[in-house]
Amino acid sequence: MEAKAKTRFIRIAPRKARRVLDLIRGKKTEEALSILKFTPGRVSPILEKLLRSALANAKVKENLYVAQATCDQGPTLPRWRPRAFGRATRIRKRTSHITIVLKEREEGEGISKIKNQKSK
Repeated sequence: MEAKAKTRFIRIAPRKARRVLDLIRGKKTEEALSILKFTPGRVSPILEKLLRSALANAKVKENLYVAQATCDQGPTLPRWRPRAFGRATRIRKRTSHITIVLKEREEGEGISKIKNQKSK
């Protein structure tokens, strides 16, 4: 069983979102929600809402864990800042596409199996 939720064009840099996604990858959904609740950062409430959406998409609510949590780069919005001597510098406003996939943990499947899948 697999449940998926995706959000696109979020106005936060992917590098900042990946730092928080690394904290919840491989965790049970209840544990992941509590981690997101107490993690500082602008992306935490967005990821919490996305994780709750993935839980709502799941047919079975028990025994779920975060199997995949990815953040891809979206389009970059160019902005300009005035500088000295009449010049201008480009500011890059980055966007993110975030995907969370939940799977049902089977009996006997531990964290070590998940770590082995990551290394492949």
